[in-house]
Amino acid sequence: MSLTTCNVHFSPQSDKVIYLSSPLLKQLKLAGKKSIHLKLGNEVITTELKALKRPGNHLYLSAGVRQLIKVPKSGNVYVLASGENEVQIGPLVGILSDSNVHSESYPFGGRTNFIKQIIRMGEDKAYLFGFTPSDINWQLETVNGYFLSPQGGWYRKVVPLPDVVYNRLPNRKAEFSTSISSLREKFVRRKIPFFNWSFFNKSDVYKLLDNDPEALNHLPESVSNPTPEKMKEMLEKHQFLYFKPTAGSLGVGIYRLTYHSKRGYFVRYRKGRQNVLLRFPNFNSLMRMLQARHGNTFNQYVVQQGIRLVEIDSCPLDFRFHMHKNGKNEWVPAGIGAKKAGRGSVTTHVKNGGQLMTPEQALSRTFGAQADTVLDKAKSVAIKLSEAIERNYPHRLGELGLDLGIDKDGEVWMFEANAKPGRSIYKHPALRSEGRASVSYILEHCMYLSRFQGGNG
Repeated sequence: MSLTTCNVHFSPQSDKVIYLSSPLLKQLKLAGKKSIHLKLGNEVITTELKALKRPGNHLYLSAGVRQLIKVPKSGNVYVLASGENEVQIGPLVGILSDSNVHSESYPFGGRTNFIKQIIRMGEDKAYLFGFTPSDINWQLETVNGYFLSPQGGWYRKVVPLPDVVYNRLPNRKAEFSTSISSLREKFVRRKIPFFNWSFFNKSDVYKLLDNDPEALNHLPESVSNPTPEKMKEMLEKHQFLYFKPTAGSLGVGIYRLTYHSKRGYFVRYRKGRQNVLLRFPNFNSLMRMLQARHGNTFNQYVVQQGIRLVEIDSCPLDFRFHMHKNGKNEWVPAGIGAKKAGRGSVTTHVKNGGQLMTPEQALSRTFGAQADTVLDKAKSVAIKLSEAIERNYPHRLGELGLDLGIDKDGEVWMFEANAKPGRSIYKHPALRSEGRASVSYILEHCMYLSRFQGGNG
């Protein structure tokens, strides 16, 4: 198996010929061969092979070959000789998204710039394109993809099904539809690696890790669909709890419940733009308020042990670890953001008055000289937790957003894991290079899964 990069050129001949420069023929061990199987994505054709006296690694495709195999553009890509007379160019990488906004310059709505960033970073390594579910023709096994021109505009090209799919479908509703479930299965049946299968529900992650001793050390006690009796028992045991929707995001609908043996029960939550604090003399009156707002059963809710997190200015801190699989199929923390809660807020979300900081800033203010040690420990826990989630999850994962807390003793706790993490931490000026690293890990992992890195997906 030999892998190298080459410059792909288009030649006007109409016959089915591929020309390889002498150094490239030699590197791919194809000297003396008369014909080869040429592969792009899921398409393979047989074509005549001719040598070309030219220094450097060059590959010329006749118009006949180009049309048959649907090579989207000329320029630098990888070329892989996988033995058996087969040469593969690419990889062909599809980024799956969707959009309700059909605008030529923003085909993927709010995710357009992120998809652009990935394509730009990989343009001389691979053929990258964005697409939506309706762009696939399963009968012909092709995709009408969105490619990026050198000027930054979009153009469409029909290409074979890709070598790998990075799933960035934007919302739960789309993901849980039967058409998307069948789309994922069709890729899997064709052995096309599809990573970031779907959004998690909060309770799913806890169920996944229920029997994983490595992970359980770092999970607060959590109960899905809790009964009032269970909530009362947990409040008396832990003094405070979080009560949150299983499918929520951005901190919406979260309550913080606190119990003081002498002062009664307290509830904090957010209403509109305000933080609300209520006091109840007994547990039953607290329950009546929650049931009035959410009905008598809490089957869409999970209740979770509260942890006494480290604080700055009496405001708790938590940490978003954006984890990626790299080109060696290992988990690495690409970016870490520390979030300080707004005064009186239930969560650390910036929209609710929270403040974004670098982990070094936050930990040096809370742990002083021990800050580096605490951060290193948190990183290794984040890697362990990512490995545990992957071990217990039935589908392929390539990135995770872990919401971790660090308590006053420096112990690390995981509150949530997201399979489609947002990228808001990279808005912090000090985290921009981490944002670029995160994009480069996505590319590396696509190369790994498409076997263009000597790896095996």
